[in-house]
Amino acid sequence: MDKQKAVKVLVTGGAGFIGSHLTEELLGMGYQVLVVDDLSTGNLANLKHLSSDSNLEVLCFSVNDACRLQEACKGASYVFHQAAIPSVPRSVADPVSTNYANITGTLNVLVAARDAGVKKVVYASSSSVYGDTPTLPKKEAMVPEPLSPYAVSKLAGEHYCAAFTASYGLQTACLRYFNVYGPRQAADSAYAAVIPKFIQLIKQGKPPQIFGDGTQTRDFTFVKDVVRANILASQSLQNGAYNIGTGSSISLNELAHALLKMIGYAKINPVYSKPRPGDVAHSLADISKAEQAFGYRPLYTLSEGLKITVEEYGE
Repeated sequence: MDKQKAVKVLVTGGAGFIGSHLTEELLGMGYQVLVVDDLSTGNLANLKHLSSDSNLEVLCFSVNDACRLQEACKGASYVFHQAAIPSVPRSVADPVSTNYANITGTLNVLVAARDAGVKKVVYASSSSVYGDTPTLPKKEAMVPEPLSPYAVSKLAGEHYCAAFTASYGLQTACLRYFNVYGPRQAADSAYAAVIPKFIQLIKQGKPPQIFGDGTQTRDFTFVKDVVRANILASQSLQNGAYNIGTGSSISLNELAHALLKMIGYAKINPVYSKPRPGDVAHSLADISKAEQAFGYRPLYTLSEGLKITVEEYGE
């Protein structure tokens, strides 16, 4: 993807957490960005600071509106497919809605991209496709063992991408995100991710809540690194699935105490609840395939990313 102002790109889910950061970066690079978001989990407030940019257009409809999606894809060189219902617990509670949004929605995106002659689709997948296999770090060649409807939906999307590459020659890259965090990530949902939830509770002087004993580990990836991975993947001629993480992990106990210390409540201790169904014990990415394919390397340490997130989170 060359830096040309005339180049149009489509970002589905562009009003969401990751999608809004991706939209911001693409606009900064001079692209014409069309955002499609039904606002079921996204929020126009995430794009408010970009509203004066003449290269931004926002359309509020679902990727399951196939006719409007076909129209939106016309003239787009690249599609960044971020739209999804992005929650393991929510998928356990409502698997049908997750299936419709994440699988049918992805199929609609691929059909529209194929019909519009899009150069490449970059698809937001998830490390959850690996399940709870004990082997670490996770490598793309491992057999997936999804444990939740969400993980199944993301893996199905990957297979659809591969099928469209094989059947129609549509270039696709599937990025398996590992625990993305950063500014604008929602904390007030019942399905909120752990870092924004921890920050919200700690800033209120309350103990962070951990599901399980806190020894479970995660490879937390700063959102700006994920954005960079998307853009690098779009520029590459490589297809397939790629881990997007940092290659290092931390336990939830260590994370909680690091945030407590950073925010100034070091004397508070976490509280513990029973584990949630679908959660995995340990997650760690081998990122060598993405590095070799399109030069991805994380630029932010966990400490740096957490500081930025805490500072931008508000009181």
